[in-house]
Amino acid sequence: MANALTRRLEEYTALSAQDRAELEALAALSTHTIPPRRDLIRQGDTPRSVYLILEGWGCQYRTLADGRRQILDFAVPGDLCDLNLFILDKMDHSIAAITRLKVAEIGREVLHRVVTNSPNITTALWWQELVSKSVLREWIVSVGQRCASERIAHLMCEMFLRMESVGLTNGSSCDFPPTQQDIADATGLTSVHVNRTLQDLRRQGLIVLDRQRLSIPDMPALQAAGQFNPDYLHHRRLKRHSREGRNASEALPLRLTA
Repeated sequence: MANALTRRLEEYTALSAQDRAELEALAALSTHTIPPRRDLIRQGDTPRSVYLILEGWGCQYRTLADGRRQILDFAVPGDLCDLNLFILDKMDHSIAAITRLKVAEIGREVLHRVVTNSPNITTALWWQELVSKSVLREWIVSVGQRCASERIAHLMCEMFLRMESVGLTNGSSCDFPPTQQDIADATGLTSVHVNRTLQDLRRQGLIVLDRQRLSIPDMPALQAAGQFNPDYLHHRRLKRHSREGRNASEALPLRLTA
């Protein structure tokens, strides 16, 4: 899945053959396999590397003193977990595996060399950081303003498109391994409320969720249910899912201008 990072960054700017080779090399450096439900790094630890997700699903989360957990984001193949992580003296959140994870650990010196020598990659990484902030803002809006069904519908639209952007969907379906408790921790709901809401979405024919596999029979209908506008993801290949481009042909590649 080394190509997932390349595909993700090519959403933001064009990459040369040399850039792609550099990204392939990054993904093949120091790789580790993390069992499900284990932490890669914990709140309070001293970070020394950036983690690139190669296979599986992870999450970033915070815990309160009484054990309550808030998931801040899910991580899927092609995601760099906190690009500026090693700048921190101590972690202010944790990164964990939801499924079995394969990750590449990228050290400070290696990342510094790449961003110094590869301006296209640097530009794409800036884009990715800006998009991650955009996603965070959207999650805050969901928890603060959207109702339960809108929160979950919105989350499923987002994760499907994020998976599609790196080639990990099959038609209208994709892997979706978060448990009901994971969804609850991501959306600020209880697991009981999540269960009822998922049943409602199923009854409406908006989703099919079976054996950690999500199918979306009618994406525009699910988007409407979640008040979802994909523009905040800035996925150029996914322009067909936006309101103005849903019926348009394949979008042109992004070209940055001065």
